[in-house]
Amino acid sequence: MTRPYIHKVHYHETDRMGITHHSNYIRWMEEARVDYLDQVGYGYARMEREGILSPVIGIECQYKHATTFDDEVAIRVEAAEFRGVRLVIRYEMTRVSDGALVLTGKSTHCFTTPEGKPIILKKRFPELDQLLRSMVVPKDQ
Repeated sequence: MTRPYIHKVHYHETDRMGITHHSNYIRWMEEARVDYLDQVGYGYARMEREGILSPVIGIECQYKHATTFDDEVAIRVEAAEFRGVRLVIRYEMTRVSDGALVLTGKSTHCFTTPEGKPIILKKRFPELDQLLRSMVVPKDQ
């Protein structure tokens, strides 16, 4: 199990109403995903050194509660699905001060060469394929 990623809301991330602008949550998903993969030992830097890119091919989020400047947000990340081609990552953001659920979301990724050609991980990168399969957490856990 990995530790949550903590993001502190910066002043520039808020809008005129003092509320975090909705686009920032997607950036935080990326920050947390990069941290998550680093924690499991197969981060983006390693993937790119090995010639693997993992573009986002889908994103979804449901906003539950607002955050404001100086709030700390804990972002829990888990692999939701991986069957060899697409990886679905699940996110849950909570406000640290009161535990309020801020956002739930998912991002979907594929794996390509730097030239954009799809990679079947099981054939070319079996270690990564096995790691991703072992990390999947069913939704009800």
